[in-house]
Amino acid sequence: MTSTAKSLPVAPNRIELAIGGMTCASCAARIEKKLNRMDGVEATVNYATEKATVRYAEDVTPADLIATVEKTGYTAVVPPPPAQAAAEATAGPVDELRGLRTRLWVSVALAVPVILLAMVPAWQFDYWQWLSLTLAAPVVVYGGLPFHRAAWINLRHGAATMDTLVSLGTLAAFGWSLWALFLGDAGMPGMTHPFRFDITRTDGAGNIYLEAAAGVTVFILAGRYFEARAKRTAGAALRALLELGAKDVAVLRGDRETRIPVDQLVAGDRFVVRPGEKVATDGVVEDGTSAVDASMLTGESVPVEVGPGDTVVGATVNAGGRLVVRATRIGGDTQLAQMAKLVEQAQTGKAAVQRLADRISGVFVPIVIALAAGTLGWWLGTGAGTTAAFTAAVAVLIIACPCALGLATPTALLVGTGRGAQLGILIKGPEMLESTRQVDTVVLDKTGTVTTGRMTLVDVLPAVGQDADELLRLAGALEAASEHPIARAITDGAAERGPLPAVDGFANAEGLGVTGSVDGRDLVVGRLRLLRERGLDVPEEIARAATDAEAAGRTAVLAGWDGRARGVLAVADVVKPTSRAAVARLRELGLTPVLLTGDNATVARAVGAEVGIDQVIAEVLPADKVDAVKRLQGEGRTVAMVGDGVNDAAALAQADLGLAMGTGTDVAIEASDLTLVRGDLMAAVDAIRLSRRTLGIIKGNLFWAFAYNVAALPLAAAGLLNPMIAGAAMAFSSVFVVANSLRLRGFRPVG
Repeated sequence: MTSTAKSLPVAPNRIELAIGGMTCASCAARIEKKLNRMDGVEATVNYATEKATVRYAEDVTPADLIATVEKTGYTAVVPPPPAQAAAEATAGPVDELRGLRTRLWVSVALAVPVILLAMVPAWQFDYWQWLSLTLAAPVVVYGGLPFHRAAWINLRHGAATMDTLVSLGTLAAFGWSLWALFLGDAGMPGMTHPFRFDITRTDGAGNIYLEAAAGVTVFILAGRYFEARAKRTAGAALRALLELGAKDVAVLRGDRETRIPVDQLVAGDRFVVRPGEKVATDGVVEDGTSAVDASMLTGESVPVEVGPGDTVVGATVNAGGRLVVRATRIGGDTQLAQMAKLVEQAQTGKAAVQRLADRISGVFVPIVIALAAGTLGWWLGTGAGTTAAFTAAVAVLIIACPCALGLATPTALLVGTGRGAQLGILIKGPEMLESTRQVDTVVLDKTGTVTTGRMTLVDVLPAVGQDADELLRLAGALEAASEHPIARAITDGAAERGPLPAVDGFANAEGLGVTGSVDGRDLVVGRLRLLRERGLDVPEEIARAATDAEAAGRTAVLAGWDGRARGVLAVADVVKPTSRAAVARLRELGLTPVLLTGDNATVARAVGAEVGIDQVIAEVLPADKVDAVKRLQGEGRTVAMVGDGVNDAAALAQADLGLAMGTGTDVAIEASDLTLVRGDLMAAVDAIRLSRRTLGIIKGNLFWAFAYNVAALPLAAAGLLNPMIAGAAMAFSSVFVVANSLRLRGFRPVG
């Protein structure tokens, strides 16, 4: 396509239009060009998804856009909401495929005898040519009707597309045969002619090309059918994603449960989720505890424990107990709907390689028609005869269809982004794919990305002669009265080993620790300073254990009673189980990992050493994270950034490629290029692998599409291709490109 898009002076409106009547990439290029000629409009038309993404200024209306598309000879409507579109998608494409299949099989049944009679001279009985005409006529007229209709519409609008080539070629072959049968020698009884792949020099009066007209129609119909079926398969992942949600929900009205359709749910409603049921929408658990299986949405295989105060996501499955959930986000605001929106936006975008293909497709058809006319003239000028000239020209028309070029990128994007959505990887647009190829450095935020982002008890170090279980039981009981994350970590660790006793006289020493009475003992739990201020003796071994724990990047909490420190509890934000393996995989992909964190240098270096990262940048403020990314870019590196928090958003936006953990904040996700729904660093590895694989498939598709046309056109012009063989080859090129893209459905995550 020739880009005529204007840079709009103000932030424009945005709309997507469902385009009808497109049959090839040239159609998409024409519509795009017409829309972009409108003042204040930027448009991208995607042939594979059959959608136009349009940004337009205030003085343009959707009706104006639709009218422009209709004047170009196509239809345009505003598509329904995603969920409704998913429901309709199972009906519309099925009807389209059924009609195509019927047309194809009728044409096959009629065309096969025509082709066999033409190919085997021994079967050419008296008047066989008239039987061939009787069988071929319905194939050319009925089977080829979609091509002829589209060619006529385009002709009325002064345009030429792939259908123009097909219609011209088949009607020319059929018309020539009619002339030879009725006005030439081909209708004489006993007429025979051998089937040849190349061109013979005759006057043409005794030659018919009914097998070419019927065969080309069948081959191209077959290509169109398999292309439509493959495109529907390619979009199946998005439809499956949209269909994940629950269909109805049990809402609490007072103390009674009322089952209503899920689209009637409003924010603030309380609803019940029983074991085995899907969570109807995003919300917060108000009552009950359970394990929620989010594997269908995030790819995470282990169910997540949830209780009061925890958030749950719509379409996940309640694997355990009964939950009462308060709806917080409904309809298009839910995580599922946002995922679908991101996937759809990615599928309708265009990478730079696709824009090149569009430009070629947009001018290819007129060039081919000119080339066919030139071929006809050249063969006539050399005295080869009308038949040879006509056959070569028809072969050029048929072989040159640019369909494979138009399908090369969008089908790979459809499958790649759909497969990514199934694995919890959301690619915002095709431009991101090209960034993944160039990235050489990956910056990893520590908290919530490499680590779990929550404090966990990792060690219990009792004094000599002190029982570790007793130390943990008493300290855990006292900390149970505190809401501090470190206190919660100790309490959770203690609760796993048994019930905790009650606490009396609890008091909080701000920033230092807590005191209270447990089982008749006066406990002090906190920093070394607090124990010494309260007069407790701290043996050298305890002080050394605390120092060693902090040197290892952990937080040391001392506990004591009866005038003496009894041990150390080590708490840390632990590294996620897959982080070390993920870092190793990133290195295998040719990336240099860098750990970036606002945490202190000791903790950061300890985490870096644990996961195998040598370069650590610590104690940085959010603004400094941006500077750190800029500094790496200033060294000539192409930087990817993986983060999850509000403080990562600016750095994610600054990086050449931003990857946000879906477990993080909305602002981080908005600033990123790829969203990893799984809170697992291995998902970043999969995202880069999938992106590179998708880009590789796109380049392979484009190479074969280009190579096919470059190699085949000279052969056709030189008279080395029978038109029927040309039709088969042209159809095969489109089917090959789509089939090659479908290989992405087999992409498997690492591990």
